[in-house]
Amino acid sequence: MTYAAPTPPPFGRALCAMVTPFTASGALDLDGAQRLADRLVAEGCDGLVLNGTTGESPTTTDEEKASLIRAVREAVDDRASIVAGVGTADTLHTAELARQAEKAGADGVLVVTPYYSKPPQDALEAHFREVADASGLPVALYDIPARTGTRIEPETVLRLADHPRIVAVKDCSYDFLAAQKILARTGLAYYAGCDEHNLALYAVGGAGYVSTVANVVPRHLRAVLDAFDAGDTAGAARLQQRATPLVEAVMSAGLPGAVTVKALLSALDLPGGGPLRPPLRPAGREAVDGLLAAYAEAVTET
Repeated sequence: MTYAAPTPPPFGRALCAMVTPFTASGALDLDGAQRLADRLVAEGCDGLVLNGTTGESPTTTDEEKASLIRAVREAVDDRASIVAGVGTADTLHTAELARQAEKAGADGVLVVTPYYSKPPQDALEAHFREVADASGLPVALYDIPARTGTRIEPETVLRLADHPRIVAVKDCSYDFLAAQKILARTGLAYYAGCDEHNLALYAVGGAGYVSTVANVVPRHLRAVLDAFDAGDTAGAARLQQRATPLVEAVMSAGLPGAVTVKALLSALDLPGGGPLRPPLRPAGREAVDGLLAAYAEAVTET
């Protein structure tokens, strides 16, 4: 087996899968998006992932997606990378969104496995290659089979790693062994896409994380990586453990992350809270109370 040398993370280490703010009337709230982006970067995010599922991308138009990228680029300038979610179930549409993201000012694109249609692995590989060829932007593959119905099999990832613009993976496969095998054999940057894996994947050579929970506690999650980099592995573990109740409340309480994060941001009077677009609905009072309790536990110094 040939082992790959580690490469610097292409988009930074601490990335937030940013929610998309809407106004009370349901319109895209670009001012709110800029305020949220500015706060996230000021509190430690190296990069922002826009127009992902947490950003309610199934309910935003192509024009809104481009407008969001442009607005956030204006807000953060060169202080953070912008990775645009462009994945759809349609290869041609995904390629067009990649070109649009490049024109709007994104630094990279996140391409989820085409969902529902369940393409076989050869078709899946062809899909990713066509999208990677569609623009000059670096590509992060997004493997989340529980949502899409199709796994990007490890051997497919290994073949795709030879494409010069496919540089990263957002991993929600829950296959930790496969991630380590691919890390050992490629130069791909592996980002944890599930917050409970942030430290574990980083400790075996991962690039960092793409976090939904970072919308609420960006500084606290970054502190985990900073402690590990400083050689304080026990401290990093304690910080990861302290965030665990909040991670569980946001991501495993039976509600989508966009719902729980917006509920918390609203309750804390922080930028980014507010309305959701149907079919999503706001969290109920009981869920909000649980989220606030988990948040208090995560941010209280012990």
